[in-house]
Amino acid sequence: MNLSFYLILSALLFSLGFFTVITRKNAIGILLGIELLINAVNINFIAFAKYLGNPVGVVFVLFTIALTVAEVAIGLAIVILIFRVRKTVEADQIDWLKG
Repeated sequence: MNLSFYLILSALLFSLGFFTVITRKNAIGILLGIELLINAVNINFIAFAKYLGNPVGVVFVLFTIALTVAEVAIGLAIVILIFRVRKTVEADQIDWLKG
């Protein structure tokens, strides 16, 4: 497969993730949309690493996967804490952090 296939796949995945982040009101749905965005970027890194023959893209992907795992752990911990306090995970109802 050539580079354009991976770029189109990545663009579709990025668009789906962006649409998910924009339209969801549930905090967990928003986190899942962010995961789709990051996975689309990882596909781009791998595609260009393969196309250019440079393994630096693979190193970036491993780094972003490690950051994604940390983001999921912290994000879910925050969502659980907010659910315990407010009894909801709807992003529209979480307004107590405003100044």
